[in-house]
Amino acid sequence: MINDPNDVKPEGWDDIPSEIVDPDAQKPEDWDDDLDGEWEAPKISNPEYKGPWSPKKIENPAYQGPWVHPQIDNPEYADDPELYAFDSFKYLGIDVWQVKSGTIFSNFLLTDDWDTAQAQIDAINTKRDAEKKKKEEETAAAAKAAEEAGEEDGEDEDKEDL
Repeated sequence: MINDPNDVKPEGWDDIPSEIVDPDAQKPEDWDDDLDGEWEAPKISNPEYKGPWSPKKIENPAYQGPWVHPQIDNPEYADDPELYAFDSFKYLGIDVWQVKSGTIFSNFLLTDDWDTAQAQIDAINTKRDAEKKKKEEETAAAAKAAEEAGEEDGEDEDKEDL
């Protein structure tokens, strides 16, 4: 679409203001020109204002559709399925941006064999479940010890009162 070169701005288009003085506004009875200054009626949007003028759009007669670049075969191209295959990786680089500290990354595995990946996933999940169970047992034991220590302190206080 392009601007219509034959479209012209109507006469007086720019003479119509975007805001006009509110014709229903009245000066308040308690308005004092000496104290408050000269009273000015508030402004409202002009219903006759149609916005800034822009020419109508028409279809571009020279438009030929989206450009499609020509594709030609590369005579030097040869498919190599081993292009990204490596016997081993010595290093792995990861760029991580985080807001909170304390995140730990471990157990990275690069493979193209699903069975190897699944075996590692199962091993990691087994280890994680065991660590979680041990943490829960330690938390429960600490809570029980704190509860018993609280009861013993309470008994000592009762004895001191006697």
